[in-house]
Amino acid sequence: MLNDYKKYELFGKPLIQKIDLSAPFRYDFPIAEQACFLYVLEGEFRYQRNDEQINFPTNYALLLNCIGSGKQIQNAKPGQGCQVIIVTFYPDILKRIYDRELPALFQKPKQLISNKSNEKISNDFLVEKYIEGLLFYFENPALVNEDILVLKLKEIILLLAQSQNAEAIQSVLSQLFKPMSYSFKQVIEANLFSQLTIDQLAELNNLSVSSFKREFAKLYNDSPGSYIRTKKLEKAAELLTITDKRVSDIAFDCGFNDLATFTKSFGDKYHVSPTAYRQEQKGV
Repeated sequence: MLNDYKKYELFGKPLIQKIDLSAPFRYDFPIAEQACFLYVLEGEFRYQRNDEQINFPTNYALLLNCIGSGKQIQNAKPGQGCQVIIVTFYPDILKRIYDRELPALFQKPKQLISNKSNEKISNDFLVEKYIEGLLFYFENPALVNEDILVLKLKEIILLLAQSQNAEAIQSVLSQLFKPMSYSFKQVIEANLFSQLTIDQLAELNNLSVSSFKREFAKLYNDSPGSYIRTKKLEKAAELLTITDKRVSDIAFDCGFNDLATFTKSFGDKYHVSPTAYRQEQKGV
C-alpha cells in the first residue's frame, strides 16, 4: 500500500521521488528509456533478478536500467514499512545538462558486462550523506529550484562514478545511450513473473498489441495470457515442492497480486489447493 508520495520534477519529468509503502506491496516502474537509483531509507524491499530474489535492507540501493529489465520491487511481509528515495536518469535530461560531453559513466565501457541491467550498491557513507541532503530539501521545499536539482543530479553521478561498483554501474547506465538489442523471447522470459500488462509487453517489443499477439502466437503457439499464467503456476508448483516458503510469499514471487487469485488459478490448473499440493508432493 502506498502511504505517501512526494516528488521534485526537472524539465517536466519526476527527477527525485520519496515513497512510503506498507507491506504487502508491489511497486511498478513505468516503461520508459530511463534508469533509476533506488535507496532504502527504512525497511526493506525485494527485487527479482532472473530466478534470484535479492533483498535490499536499509541503506542499500538498487541501480536499475528500465529499458530491458523487470521494473518492480516488492515486500510480502504484512506490517512491514518501507521508505525509498528514487533518483531517475533520463537520456534527454542528461544530454541537456552536459552540453559538451557525457560523463564516462554513461559511455560504453571497454569490457561490457553482457545484458547487465541492475546492480546492488552496498551501504556507502558518501551515498548516505547525499541522501541526507535530499531529505533536507524534502523538508524545505521552498529552497528547491532548477539549479539545485541539476546539481543534485550531477552529484549522485559523481558519487556513483567513484564507488566500488563503478564498473558494473557503467555497464548498466551506458545502455541508456547505446541500448542492447533484446530479442522478442528475451523480453518475454525476463518479465514472466512481473505484473506487466500485454500492452506494456508489446511496448517493450516496439509492437502494436495486435502485432505482438500475432508474433507471440507464432513463437509460442499460445496466447500471451495463457502462456504467462501457465509459467507462473508451474513456477509456483516447483517452489511449493522444493521450498518451505509460505504460500503467500510464493504467490507474490510468481507475480500474483493476491493470495485469493493465486489459489483459484492454482486450483483450476492442478485441481487441488496450493497447501494440499505441497502436502501431496512432500508425502505429508
